[in-house]
Amino acid sequence: MVKIRLKRMGAHKKPFYRIVVADSRTANSGRFIEQIGYLDPMVEPNDIKVDAEKARKWLADGAQPTDRVRAIFKKTGIIE
Repeated sequence: MVKIRLKRMGAHKKPFYRIVVADSRTANSGRFIEQIGYLDPMVEPNDIKVDAEKARKWLADGAQPTDRVRAIFKKTGIIE
């Protein structure tokens, strides 16, 4: 199954996340199919950038977002 999830990057105690489309069997910080956005939780308010067109395409193709990514998509207006 294809999942839309967060990939943790950045230094120790300075996390930065990429929103990626990946096979559910790969490691959380491993290989991915496509990067569709990013999240920087270290700034206030959180810096979120998502390519809405790509996200909607992957959702229409059957990719399942994780709970955290679903909340981000609701916040940005990609899903209801």
